[in-house]
Amino acid sequence: MLVMADTQQVDPKAEQKAARLAKQINGFAKAHGGAEGQVAYIGQRGARIVLVGADGGWGDLVAPTHEIALKAVEKSGITVHEDFDGEFAAKVRTGPYEWSRMAGIQIGGPSND
Repeated sequence: MLVMADTQQVDPKAEQKAARLAKQINGFAKAHGGAEGQVAYIGQRGARIVLVGADGGWGDLVAPTHEIALKAVEKSGITVHEDFDGEFAAKVRTGPYEWSRMAGIQIGGPSND
């Protein structure tokens, strides 16, 4: 009887990158009283991990591949959402900087010159 061994190769560099990202995610979560996230594919650049803290603070990280991003959030243990909408998006708290950068020009805010 022939038994096939698991031939799936583990890329050590990908594992290291996922571990570094997980450490950064955990640091963010610690600084913000916990965190939740969402992973979005951004093409050849990889995947964006959007983090929202329990305090409404937010940030993001970019992983070189979608698979590494998924591995990183798995290692970190945070809750991961399918989409960035609804109750999850409502948890984000923005300040004056974000408002001036996102919509300031359109609604009479300071110019970005």
